[in-house]
Amino acid sequence: MLADDFIALAKELAGGSGQDSLGQARLRRAVSAAYYALFHCLANCCADLLVGRPESDRSEPAWNQAYRALQHGTAKARCNNRGLIQRFPLEIREFADQFVRLQGKREVADYDPSLILVQSEVIADLERAEQCIAQFNRAPDKDRRAFAVYILLNLRNN
Repeated sequence: MLADDFIALAKELAGGSGQDSLGQARLRRAVSAAYYALFHCLANCCADLLVGRPESDRSEPAWNQAYRALQHGTAKARCNNRGLIQRFPLEIREFADQFVRLQGKREVADYDPSLILVQSEVIADLERAEQCIAQFNRAPDKDRRAFAVYILLNLRNN
């Protein structure tokens, strides 16, 4: 799963010295990789639970379409909707909180040239992201499927 690869990459990037400019670049990329681990975890969840897992008789084009349907801004807005997100179990609420938090940190890491990152804080963020992904993946399929529908599909006022 891509999420695991992004976590491994983030750990590798954050493991070196964080004090020189190259170390700061590595820490910035580690923050970005941690966010993308959450993003790809969610994209994979959406595709697997709405179209089918690899062992199922699924349409690969449909699976790819579901995977690619995840939009950063929409996902962040839905995860930030406290009224609706509170309806989900704790594992999903915590995932949503981390998604929003790390997306914000990624934007700052990517676009604020004056930012100085602290290695221990980046590593703590990576560990939280990894734990959050593991907890999210242990949540019941029915709850993760409901979350996927909530994240991907338009909301209607009825």
